[in-house]
Amino acid sequence: MLKKAHQVWVWIALCRKTRQVVGYALGNRSRQTGHQLWESIPSTYRQGHCFTDFWAAYAAVIPETQHTAVGKETGETAHVERWNNTLRQRLARFVRMTLSFSKSVVMHEACLLLFLHRYNQERAILLK
Repeated sequence: MLKKAHQVWVWIALCRKTRQVVGYALGNRSRQTGHQLWESIPSTYRQGHCFTDFWAAYAAVIPETQHTAVGKETGETAHVERWNNTLRQRLARFVRMTLSFSKSVVMHEACLLLFLHRYNQERAILLK
C-alpha cells in the first residue's frame, strides 16, 4: 500500500478585506512552522488583529494583544476554511487520501506558489 511518508501542512494567512493570501508556510504542525508563517506575513499585516482556531502554535507565535482564538461557529475563520477547500478542489495533490501527492517538498511548494499567484491575481481582478 502506498502511503504519504512525509506529511506537510499548508499554513496560510489571508487579508480579511481582499481575501488574498498574504503569507504562507509549509511544514508540520509545530510552533516552528507557526513562526515561519508569522515571519512570512508582511510587517504591515502583522500589526493587525488575527483570528485563528485553538491550535496552540498560534498562541505561541502571535502576540496576545493581536490574537483571538475562536471556534468555527463564529465564522471568523470561514474564509481560510473556504480557501483550503478551493485548494483541494483545484489541485489534486492537495486532496486528502489521494494518490496524486508530491514526492518532493520542492515540487509541492512550486505547485502551491503557482496556485497562490493565480489565486491572488483572480482576487485582484474581482476587487476592481
